[in-house]
Amino acid sequence: MRMVKLMAALALTLALGGVQARGADLENTLIMELTYGRVVIEMRPDLAPKHVARIKELVRQGFYDGTPFHRVIDGFMAQGGDPTGTGTGGSGQNLPAEFSKEKHVRGTVSMARAASPNSADSQFFIVFQDAPWLDGKYTIWGKVTEGMEFVDKIKRGDGENGIVKNPDKIVWMKVAADL
Repeated sequence: MRMVKLMAALALTLALGGVQARGADLENTLIMELTYGRVVIEMRPDLAPKHVARIKELVRQGFYDGTPFHRVIDGFMAQGGDPTGTGTGGSGQNLPAEFSKEKHVRGTVSMARAASPNSADSQFFIVFQDAPWLDGKYTIWGKVTEGMEFVDKIKRGDGENGIVKNPDKIVWMKVAADL
């Protein structure tokens, strides 16, 4: 049993090594495990404090564990965070928009929403490349700082809407301070 705990501690140290070496704010860092590898997301409470607080609350509840990337458009973005996998589900709590002057550049993590600016819930997306037409219209709450090569491997959807059949899933997501 002691050896198992030592191995787990070593694995955690290796997983967070880069994050800790850069002096990251572990309370505002997410670790997202994909089947392809580990993704580190730096959250931005300075841009979207209510969204970051809600994302952390959901992560700590295990809400995102096993949820699919249900909508993935090649050259644009990967969208997830819907426990139903249909694009219509969420946590049941809409958030007021927190738009900023931050740009949607490769690796930006932003909230998905319906037509109303105040309809973001739990769904989010990560852009594969710069998407300036989204700037000032969607709440940016983070940026991928490590593992974008694994985000790039997420299975793409079909057609213009990018709905994915048999989608890739988030294995688990944790706040780095909790590991």
